[in-house]
Amino acid sequence: MTRQKAIMMMLCASVCFATGGLFMKWIPWNPLAINGARNVIAAVVIGSYILATHHKLKFNPTVFVGALSMAGVTTAYAIANKLTTAGNTIILQYTAPVWIMVMVYLFFGKKPDRTGVISILMVFIGILCFFFEGLSTGRWVGDAVALLSGIFYAGVFMLNSFEKGDALSSVFFGQLLCGVFLSPLVLKETDFSMPVVTSVLFLGAVQVGLAYIFFTTGTKYIDPLTASIINAIEPILNPVLVAVFYGEKLGTLSLIGAVIVLCGILYYNMKEAVRLKQG
Repeated sequence: MTRQKAIMMMLCASVCFATGGLFMKWIPWNPLAINGARNVIAAVVIGSYILATHHKLKFNPTVFVGALSMAGVTTAYAIANKLTTAGNTIILQYTAPVWIMVMVYLFFGKKPDRTGVISILMVFIGILCFFFEGLSTGRWVGDAVALLSGIFYAGVFMLNSFEKGDALSSVFFGQLLCGVFLSPLVLKETDFSMPVVTSVLFLGAVQVGLAYIFFTTGTKYIDPLTASIINAIEPILNPVLVAVFYGEKLGTLSLIGAVIVLCGILYYNMKEAVRLKQG
């Protein structure tokens, strides 16, 4: 695959991921029911891709814990989207790289370098902006759940970096896990109109299933700097789509926090990419 095609893959993945906030808002279901239904559909899509590409599934303790983390990411994301703004949800989930640095220090004793410390401080300042506004708007619980999704997301990245880890296997089993335990909640819902069913199908097939196929393929062929820049499209496009088509906007303090968080993460990603290229 050429570099240009890989960049397009990453771009498509980011755009697919970014549609999650809007479609979540459109579906008047319990967030757990939404997550169960979309993961069942996504598991079918990912499973079909695994069969078509003859990818060998792995199942071991590392993959299993990765699957639990994957299930935690999608579940917390779905709940947070109903409790706070889509913008707050995706930006706080985007703090995952900072939590990776924190976990590496806590579990392995490896201290972050100067770049990491600056990035962590910037992100935590941004998070404080979200929570100060959340206290006045009543959305602080949703912000906390969104932050939890970022921690789970960091866990996925950490666990799949181990020798026995396999990202695609963890994604697939994580989707099955959510599907088995949460999809029965769909039976309690009453609105099965065409727009609702179409939105659920889109979330499962495109926003989760197809997005992860694009993502896992694109990241094999492009450098970290390019990948990190393209990935930043998601936390920017997500709240824009919700604002345009749903009318939900970030508060002033949350908007300031979003800019600080994005700058902190991009600063770290770009510094790391330059360091890797030089080293």
